[in-house]
Amino acid sequence: MANLSPSVDVQEAFSISNPIDFYRSEISKLLAPITGKPPNEIYERLAWTQTFDKGDLGLPVPSLRVQGKKPAELATEWSEKFPDSAWVEKPVVASTFMQFFFKPELLTKLVIPAILQKKAAYGTNVKLGLRDESDPSKGRKRMVVEFSSPNIAKPFHAGHLRSTIIGGFLANLYESAGWEVIRINYLGDWGRQFGLLANAFEAYGDEKKLEKDPIGHLYDIYVEINKVSKPEEDEIKEKKEELQQAETNGKDTAELKEEIASLEANSTNEKARQYFKRLEDGDQAARAVWARFRDLSIERYGKTYARLNIHYDHYLGESQVEMWRMERAMKELKESGLSEDSKGAVIVDLTKSKDAKVKKLGKVLVRKTDGSTLYLTRDLAEAVKRDEVFKPDKMLYVVASQQDLYMTQLFKIMELMGHGEIVKKYQHVSFGMVLGMSTRKGTAKFLDDILRDVGEKMHEVMQKNQAKYEQVENPEQTADTLGITAVMVQDMSGKRINNYEFSLERMTSFEGDTGPYLQYAHARLCSISRKADVSAEDLESADLSLLTESHAVNLVRALSSWPDVVQNTLKTLEPVTVLAYLFKMTHMLSSSYDVLKVVGSEPELKKARMALYEAARQVLINGMKLLGLSPVER
Repeated sequence: MANLSPSVDVQEAFSISNPIDFYRSEISKLLAPITGKPPNEIYERLAWTQTFDKGDLGLPVPSLRVQGKKPAELATEWSEKFPDSAWVEKPVVASTFMQFFFKPELLTKLVIPAILQKKAAYGTNVKLGLRDESDPSKGRKRMVVEFSSPNIAKPFHAGHLRSTIIGGFLANLYESAGWEVIRINYLGDWGRQFGLLANAFEAYGDEKKLEKDPIGHLYDIYVEINKVSKPEEDEIKEKKEELQQAETNGKDTAELKEEIASLEANSTNEKARQYFKRLEDGDQAARAVWARFRDLSIERYGKTYARLNIHYDHYLGESQVEMWRMERAMKELKESGLSEDSKGAVIVDLTKSKDAKVKKLGKVLVRKTDGSTLYLTRDLAEAVKRDEVFKPDKMLYVVASQQDLYMTQLFKIMELMGHGEIVKKYQHVSFGMVLGMSTRKGTAKFLDDILRDVGEKMHEVMQKNQAKYEQVENPEQTADTLGITAVMVQDMSGKRINNYEFSLERMTSFEGDTGPYLQYAHARLCSISRKADVSAEDLESADLSLLTESHAVNLVRALSSWPDVVQNTLKTLEPVTVLAYLFKMTHMLSSSYDVLKVVGSEPELKKARMALYEAARQVLINGMKLLGLSPVER
């Protein structure tokens, strides 16, 4: 590396967490005196190219807003004046764009050793999470991510699945950027349904079934009691319609009113309401039953989440929002003039706002006529509580797009209450719907059912290639891992906000951009490594100047951009940014194997190529783990 330009600090180049940033910096310094623009202005405008034939970085000349000459003329002039550099070729001009190509040999010598040395840390930049990069003693920034948030005793539906996968990824992403991340699961663990559930367990419960499968059993008895309560509610509704008709016609309604009152007083729902009232009032026996249902459900959820490489620091829930906090929120609403009485209930009428955008948010109910609280009441109190308890620098709510209006209402009401500083730190990360998700045995109920079905299907697909199937040590476990990968990759394959069709056939295929294809790409690299049998010491001493083929050079170019992809993902919060990169890189790999053969090559070339493949395998592992996937080796 003796031929490097004097302006370049080699140690700085090697230790930098993002090679592309290093090149941006180098190009900016060389262009600054030519363009008359400060380096930081040029740096910010050096962007990725769509394909490598257009360079490694591109500069749209019009973006610098230099007056007096046409952008195309400036591009040509600047290109001609661009000095010789150890790192970058002379720029290529394409109309108003300047295309910059990194010099391959130095890039290779910079990137491959950096990956082999940093391993899992390649692609991460923990400095991004520091409160002050110049003074690490000031500590790290804190991120709270709320995701998954299923309702106990109700199906773990597709929305919860997406929230779980996307939220798990975002937590990993911010951790890789050095943030302190607190993962929260905010359970639907409160409300009248718990009265229904307790009464249902008394009527239909089975201790053994509860211990074995708490979530499934609670759901089953919940369905049973709803079979009783639904006809009751239908009858009450009919009687009320009859009463309305009788009153309109001026008939005597005393007997009918008595009948309705009796039906309501003896209804399953009224008994549930009374039980929940005991729960709210702190009745010890009721609390013990509720706590047991909750604890058993959390224990089971924890095992399922672990299969997705997801864990939580806190299982919170609506039940844990203290009454005094809700009363405080109600008082703040009143004192700020936001809340008003409406037929005995309390509402916030945003249609009265002078701001047209706020007007569209409508009227929001914050307390029912019977004085009971709603989601919004609890969420207003909980949002302030989180700021007080966790003191986050940022918080993400990973919640489906069906809740867009609700989340906008929540944040706007908080802001109008005087909590604008908190709202600035909070962000709703929205996502679209999963369409057509059902198990083989009917409509999907729980995450375990979905994962079981996909695992079984994956096992069938694996058995079609008997020769490879026999080489797998634990085929059932591998099928399960591949199945989980299949579900997660299908979920992350498009932009978050897009809906997608849940397709068992497509997601379990080894063809195309699927989870199994990604796992196959990793397993193939592991197989090459086993057959080559090159030691870590040999990889370190490899002569990387032998990697001159275009396949090798382009693969190195792709590997160099991995840290930049991660950095960009922090802006987009899109898992597909990472996934698209991994597919692009693995496609390049698969087209390289016939050209860049390892087994059978002469020793020095074998070492160099194996160093390249090992670097690619490390980046693939890093990307898969960031997405929450577990790479398989066979």
